[in-house]
Amino acid sequence: MSDRLESLTAALLDAAGKAGAEAADAMAVDGTALSIDVREGKLEQAERSEGIEIGLRVLIGGRQACVSASDISPRTMAEMAERAVAMAREAPNDPNAGLADPAQLAQGWDIAALELADPSAEPSAADLEQDALRAEAAALAVPGVSKAQGASAAYSRRAIHIAASNGFSGGYARSSRHISAVAISGEGLGMERDWAAESRIWQVDLPGAEEIGTLAGQRAAERSGARKPPTGAFPVLYDERISNSLIGHLLAAVNGSSVARGSSWLRDALGTQVLPAGLTLREDPHRVRIGGSRPFDAEGLPTQARDIVASGLLTGWTLDLATARKLGMESTGNASRGTSSPPSPGHSNIALTPGTASREDLIRDMGTGLIVTQLIGSSINPTTGDYSRGASGFWVENGQIAYPVNECTIAGNLRDMLLRITPANDGRAHLSHVIPSMLVEGLTLAGE
Repeated sequence: MSDRLESLTAALLDAAGKAGAEAADAMAVDGTALSIDVREGKLEQAERSEGIEIGLRVLIGGRQACVSASDISPRTMAEMAERAVAMAREAPNDPNAGLADPAQLAQGWDIAALELADPSAEPSAADLEQDALRAEAAALAVPGVSKAQGASAAYSRRAIHIAASNGFSGGYARSSRHISAVAISGEGLGMERDWAAESRIWQVDLPGAEEIGTLAGQRAAERSGARKPPTGAFPVLYDERISNSLIGHLLAAVNGSSVARGSSWLRDALGTQVLPAGLTLREDPHRVRIGGSRPFDAEGLPTQARDIVASGLLTGWTLDLATARKLGMESTGNASRGTSSPPSPGHSNIALTPGTASREDLIRDMGTGLIVTQLIGSSINPTTGDYSRGASGFWVENGQIAYPVNECTIAGNLRDMLLRITPANDGRAHLSHVIPSMLVEGLTLAGE
């Protein structure tokens, strides 16, 4: 299949040149996805998708246009190229748009070393259905669970190839296997919902369906009888399940697109402290069997490990070629793209320095406060960093969980919040973003 995708991208580049493009890059994606949903012990939905999608970006000076299609006939590719060139000639000029210099391109990567594609056979629909049924049954077997909202199992495999008129050509495949379950405790207006899910690149690494379903049931049962917490200023512990959202706001703020537009709350923070001293936020796109790993970015530049934040200090932005040129910097090899859009900056695998304390230690030390296990809605000002989100979780008194809570709001400012975090040591190594539970001091809580 890799040879076929390589041939398709070469044909697209050839068509672009014949249509009058000065430069071009092309992308071909071949994907297969299979998902099964069950509810109340019966099959609810089965879905399978297969297909090849192709995309072409052409450049004429600083003008660019992107087109895509799912038809791979020579006639369609010729029409795509002609349409893209016509669109580019009418597009606004962007002096920062353009391909990489050949000297910047990735060379000699080792796809096999990253183990991004499971070589084992694709699971059958019947296998996935059994996984989903076992997960649902395990959730229902937990005392206190009144019903299951359903369970799902899925598999996907995706191969991509990228080529450009500057000489770059490369591709790789990626697979994924997933099981999830949703359980409900209580009845009527007192119902509470929670979930559990696991996903792995290699099927052999995936936990058992019963384990996942049981966890979903236990989480739902623990939330039975939830009520509103008090209002005031309290410490808040972001559970490992949702702590990545807090770091995600920092990653969005250091994205070159936001910085170049001047719309980031960290736009003037380069070289300053944004996390507590001693904490490092590291990106590593070369972790084995991890979903965000890749040997090169969407512009053909080599990917590399780097510290976005080193010992609390912000070291740089996340850049593709266009944003780097606009800011007078070098690309960090972070371009991402789809078949119908130009490249833009995006992160891969992220890890925050773990703490020395366990989650239980942080709960004990916080005294009185809130553990957040779910976030609902979002009101984030990307320019100022003002933060407000609905939340649910557990109320802590005297260092121990007292009761489950819901229907509350937590608020603060991201710049201040991130400087006051204390990480636990419970980050899960198999995730693309390894972010442990984090205690944040002095947030405003609106409850009763």
